[in-house]
Amino acid sequence: MALHTTSVWFLRLSLASAFLSAGVDRLGWWGPPGAPNVAWGAWAPFVAYTGQLLWFLPAAWINAFGVAATIAELGLAVWLVAGIRLQAAALASAALLASFAVTMTVAMGVKAPLNYSVFTAVAAALALAALSAPRPLK
Repeated sequence: MALHTTSVWFLRLSLASAFLSAGVDRLGWWGPPGAPNVAWGAWAPFVAYTGQLLWFLPAAWINAFGVAATIAELGLAVWLVAGIRLQAAALASAALLASFAVTMTVAMGVKAPLNYSVFTAVAAALALAALSAPRPLK
């Protein structure tokens, strides 16, 4: 029981912190573009990266998709930390992360999602969903 509880908490906090970190990075909270350990540092570099991943969409849609991804990540982070509809939040996290993995793979090759451990994050979200499933009464 302690391993189960610890695993659930660690998965929740790990996924939430990754979502929060990415979200605040594109808002510049970790530092400006080019600073050490900063992926984007501002909204414009994030939107440019989103445009690379979503090359098949009209350019006018890219910012909206960036906003949607950011809202989804930050919202899921809150749900994961608060434990709101945990299994649904975990499954939505897995779906969002899988969509990132697919678009990264198609646009940049499989090494890109491997560099960011996206497949591992999908597995973590699925594990959380499995561990959060209602357990039968004994």
